[in-house]
Amino acid sequence: MHAIRSLLGATSRWASVLKAGRISCSHNATQLIQSNERKRTLLTESYSQGPSNPPLLTQTIPQHFADIVSKYGDRTAVISKQQNVRLTYRDLDEKSNSLARGLREEGVLKGDRVAVMLGNNWEFAVATYALFKLGAILVPLNPAFNSAQVISALNHLEAGYLIISLETSLPYKEQGRENISLLTDLGLPNHWLPSEHTHKWTVPSLQKIILTRSSKWDHYVYTYPEFDATYCQLQSLVRKEEEMVDIPVCVLDHLIVCHDRESSKSIIPDSPLHMDDTINIQFTSGTTSAPKAACLSHNSILNNGYFIGERMGLTSQDIVCCPPPLFHCFGCILGYMATATHGSAILFPSEAFSPSTVLRSVQEEKATALYGVATMFIAELELLANGTISPTGFEHLRTGIAAGSSVPRHLMEKLHKALNLKGLTICYGMTETSPVSCMTTPTDPIQKRIDSVGRLLPHIDAKVVSVDDHSSIVSPNTRGELVISGYNVMKGYWNDEVRTNEVRVAENILDANGEEVGEKVWMYTGDEAEMDEEGYVKITGRIKDLIIRGGENIHPLEIENCLFTHWGVGEVSVVGIPDEKYGECVAAFIVPRKRLRFEADDAGSRIEEDETVTNAEHALTTQALKDWVRGQLSGHLVPKHIFWINEYPKTASGKIQKFKLKEMGMEILKQNGLV
Repeated sequence: MHAIRSLLGATSRWASVLKAGRISCSHNATQLIQSNERKRTLLTESYSQGPSNPPLLTQTIPQHFADIVSKYGDRTAVISKQQNVRLTYRDLDEKSNSLARGLREEGVLKGDRVAVMLGNNWEFAVATYALFKLGAILVPLNPAFNSAQVISALNHLEAGYLIISLETSLPYKEQGRENISLLTDLGLPNHWLPSEHTHKWTVPSLQKIILTRSSKWDHYVYTYPEFDATYCQLQSLVRKEEEMVDIPVCVLDHLIVCHDRESSKSIIPDSPLHMDDTINIQFTSGTTSAPKAACLSHNSILNNGYFIGERMGLTSQDIVCCPPPLFHCFGCILGYMATATHGSAILFPSEAFSPSTVLRSVQEEKATALYGVATMFIAELELLANGTISPTGFEHLRTGIAAGSSVPRHLMEKLHKALNLKGLTICYGMTETSPVSCMTTPTDPIQKRIDSVGRLLPHIDAKVVSVDDHSSIVSPNTRGELVISGYNVMKGYWNDEVRTNEVRVAENILDANGEEVGEKVWMYTGDEAEMDEEGYVKITGRIKDLIIRGGENIHPLEIENCLFTHWGVGEVSVVGIPDEKYGECVAAFIVPRKRLRFEADDAGSRIEEDETVTNAEHALTTQALKDWVRGQLSGHLVPKHIFWINEYPKTASGKIQKFKLKEMGMEILKQNGLV
């Protein structure tokens, strides 16, 4: 019944910056945040309402973007470092106008689903605003998807168009992945141009593929001469008997260039745009089941980005470095929408995550804000610690966003010390809530930043209800399921009424006489949380992740926190595995620190090993880690099984897929006759 956990579900421990409490933001905008929020009274139950100011924006995204362009037209909007491309807000406006006209000529209309499968680059930025101006629905796809995943997503949404590069950059990889085979699997024939001007896609709804010119464009033209022929045909606009040949591909650059002369003219969509129109479909993370397609509106993502930027204190002087991918809410909404609503610049270090490129981009561009999830920050700090990247040049950083999987206290202290992130904020949310609901501020009390994910953003309500009785709101500081209501709640899962109704529940609003006067929609997050008397929210776990051992609830986060403090543990994730005696038992999956050898002194603990680890000088045993936990926590929290692993199965945004860890653990125990 519960929703997939957010790709942005932040840990309650992210904000442990200096205990001295002397953290402040250099921008006046942040100092005004708290004064803009209404006075709060202490809560007597776990129900809170976000501030009523600032008011909600009442425009569509294109309307608001036009205002930003008129105000900040000459300021930098997008920096694509790897491509060496810089766009001002006026450039972004004009290029998106040109592309919108080109897409409309290709048949794109309001409401059409257009999939975009690109890395973090300027083409993605331009395509985003072009689609928004047309009223078409942006559907970001993970560039690492294989053919089966792409076909499944396109078929599910009945997408009509796909914007894709001939090559996909991959995180941490020097070599990209060619997409020729994927295009062939979609039904594009090997000779590229269809015979007799007819064509049949693997996805029946697909009308056209729009290609971007990757850095390896010439390589593919040389390797696939048939593609060169298609490219020439596109340039000459092949005609036969005065009719245009139906070519199934076109080139994004050409769509822009062909309409440059009209770039300054505003786009008029084929039918009027409305705030509540679905404009973005985001696939959820898939941490506990198959991804679902959440429908988000102009109203939800524009306002969410705006209020996030307000809490960060963003201004037109800021440069926000955004390594998280644009195909996810983190990059798209916390990136585009937060920066564009404040006239800030967004910096893409590379198309896919590279820690060294991130750090160098921050240094060279004098970025003032940095986004990331735990694994990204860990990789960046390692390069600073081993001297690969100079520790200087980060004095301009002041704020940013940390989100994703849980992160230990000492990591936040390192981020503050090494990267000067004194005003780092913590976000909590989920794809289905557009995505952020709770967020800290640099002016929150230190202890609140240590223990919580902050308070509600403006115009959002939340309550914590009993897991066993959703009609019962629990007392403050009592654990239950977090439930969210407001402008940010999704419209539903695309073509999936059953799963929508499981998590998106409407409640009647009654007047003083008990008469129904409307309804309030609530999103059941599936996250276990508690709310204190001041409205600060603490995420204590994922309800589905709770381990029930002998009838007692065990919270994985508590054990993960303990193990993470051990000198030999690089990363840790704890899950429950079926147990004959207790129903479930505790299993820990550990990535050891580099140059550390692990020794499995109980049967079936080792899942993976490589030469680097095997030949390391220092050794760590499973028993040593169990003793470590036993020395700090009660005995029933000691993992029965410890599995060594080199890399976790993760979602596209870097969140660990715990259900896959459970499957892996059960399989290895089965192979060794332990279950």
